[in-house]
Amino acid sequence: MAYADQDGMSSSRLVSIIIVALLHAFLGSALVTGLAYEAVQQVKAKLNVVDVKEEEPPEEEPPPEPEKQIEPPVVSPPPLVTTVTPPPTVRTVDTPPPAAPIVPTAAPPAPAAPPPPPPVAKRPNPIPKGNPGNWANTNDYPSRALQQEREGTTGFRVTVGPDGRVQSCSVTASSGHADLDDATCKNIQRRGRFDPALDSNGNPTSGSWSSRVRWQIPK
Repeated sequence: MAYADQDGMSSSRLVSIIIVALLHAFLGSALVTGLAYEAVQQVKAKLNVVDVKEEEPPEEEPPPEPEKQIEPPVVSPPPLVTTVTPPPTVRTVDTPPPAAPIVPTAAPPAPAAPPPPPPVAKRPNPIPKGNPGNWANTNDYPSRALQQEREGTTGFRVTVGPDGRVQSCSVTASSGHADLDDATCKNIQRRGRFDPALDSNGNPTSGSWSSRVRWQIPK
């Protein structure tokens, strides 16, 4: 009985030990899980709070300035002096050109003798015989011009033949009235008589004579 009780007690004790071991394991596991969670939260809190600053790269030191090279002073060269040497004087001797060959030329012909002067007429123009004023007078006044009391002066030129008679008559200046001009030449040709013109030999020849007639109504 005592052995049986001992065995029963050993079994119960063993069960108790197992249960206690399981409880410890459970509690340990819970404790570990809780601690781990808490640790994670703490780490998370630290991560949320702490700002991680990036480390700035160290400033690079500027490179040392190169040493300035001192340039030697510029020395201008002395001015170049040029001397002009005059060219040597060359004396030239003017050589006369060769004389042109003498070509005999014929003497120019003698100028032609001037033509003889034209013969001078002894009387170049005819001369009226008598008084030319009587060749056309108031008795010859055209009746119509007289009725209309028209007046004027007619200039004329006549050609006189070798016989001293008027061969033709032309009006050189009109009186402004045809009937007065016609009466002038008509009466001069009818009544005019001349000493004819004479040539250089004294022979009668044709010539011309000019004058005018003034037609005026008698008062």
